[in-house]
Amino acid sequence: MTWSSYSSYLVIIVLIVLAPGPDTMVMLKNSLSGGTRGGFLATAGIFVANAVQGTAAALGLGVVIAQSQPVFVTLKWVGAAYLVFLGFQALRGAWRGDYSGVAAVKQQRSSGFRRFREGFLSNITNPKVLVLYLSVLPQFLDPVTTSAWHALLLAYTVAVLGTVWLLTLLFFVHRVRTWLERRKVRRALDGVTGTALVGFGAALVLES
Repeated sequence: MTWSSYSSYLVIIVLIVLAPGPDTMVMLKNSLSGGTRGGFLATAGIFVANAVQGTAAALGLGVVIAQSQPVFVTLKWVGAAYLVFLGFQALRGAWRGDYSGVAAVKQQRSSGFRRFREGFLSNITNPKVLVLYLSVLPQFLDPVTTSAWHALLLAYTVAVLGTVWLLTLLFFVHRVRTWLERRKVRRALDGVTGTALVGFGAALVLES
């Protein structure tokens, strides 16, 4: 692998990372309801899941999963159901509109593991992440000259860049939190986030 090919890979991955997806929505959902800590924990869960899927793809396990139709279909349905579940949670919050500002954030701090779990499960059950690795990585790897370390480098690059982008968004949310805590704004954001998550779940099922 050359620096030139790695630079080309970085450009592609940055464009993919910047596109809004389930990871972004799950992080926003948790940062709105659990504060900066909630968003950070969800991001940590997403990073770990991303690293697991990247490792599986780099070491060849991802191909086995992708080629096993029952496993892949089951993973797709579980992932879609979980995204829809998270979406309905956000929509329910928007419908109720019962926000208590800082007090609510403090109350949610006891559920840190749930924040991490939501981030981890939403990513690990999304087969599109695995498909991304399996479709992009081989284009930059020569099976004759490259090693597993090269494959792992490319895979972990996705996880790291994705995390950097989510943390950047989280920092922005933190900076404008006073505005976001307004009831009308919060309801609108929960509604948009919930609708997006349900939409991502539906799209996952409908994709062939």
